[in-house]
Amino acid sequence: MQNSDFETVVKARRSIRGFLPDVVPQDILDKVFELARWSPSGTNIQPWETFVASGQTRDRLREAFIERARNKIPANPDHISSKKGKMGEPWKQRQRDCAAVLYDSMGVAWEDREARAKVGFRNFEIFDAPHVAFLCMNEHFGIGNAWDVGMYAQTLMLAMTANGLGSCAQGTMRHYPDLVRDAFDLGPEVKVLFGISFGFPDPNMQVNEAKTTRAPLLENVSFRN
Repeated sequence: MQNSDFETVVKARRSIRGFLPDVVPQDILDKVFELARWSPSGTNIQPWETFVASGQTRDRLREAFIERARNKIPANPDHISSKKGKMGEPWKQRQRDCAAVLYDSMGVAWEDREARAKVGFRNFEIFDAPHVAFLCMNEHFGIGNAWDVGMYAQTLMLAMTANGLGSCAQGTMRHYPDLVRDAFDLGPEVKVLFGISFGFPDPNMQVNEAKTTRAPLLENVSFRN
C-alpha cells in the first residue's frame, strides 16, 4: 500500500450522522471486522468483545434507547469518568468548535435550545444506521485495557471507511448497558464501553459534510533530541 492511500483513508474518516437504510452485505461485514481483529493490544490479550446489532435486534434496541431517553431515564453506564464536568481549556473550546460545525451544517442556531436538543436526541436514534456495534470488555479489565479497545475501534472505523462505509462512535450507546446485555443474552461481567453506528452514508444528508479541524501538530506533539 502506498503511503498516500493510508493518508487518504485516515483523512476521509469522519463521524457520519445520516445513513441509507441499506443493510451492509455480510461479506463486507466479515471483511471490516476481520481487519479490526489485527489491532494491537497490551501483551496481545485482545480484550475487546464486539456485539453487532442488525435487523430486528437493532430495531428493538433502537426503540428501547429512544423510550428511555424520551422518558428521561437516568443513564447508568458501566464505567463513569471521575473528571466529568471539570474539562478546561483548550479542550472545552475544541468541543464548542465541534458543536458549532455540526449545528451550522444543519442550519441550527446556538440559541435555539429546542433544535439543539433534537440534534442530540438523534444519538439515541443511532442516526437511523442499519447497524450498531457495541464495544465491550470483561469486568476483570481496567482503564489500561480500555485503551486497547480504543485502538480496536480506530482500526475498525478506518476499515469501514476504506470499504465505503460510514461510522459514528457514540458514548450514548453506553448509557443503558442492561439493554445491550439483554439483547445479546450476556452476563453481568460483560461491560459496555461505547457503540459505533455504521452503514452506507446518505449523500443527501448535509450533516455528513460537517468536517472538524485538528489542533496544530506542535500543540499536541513535542519532539526532543
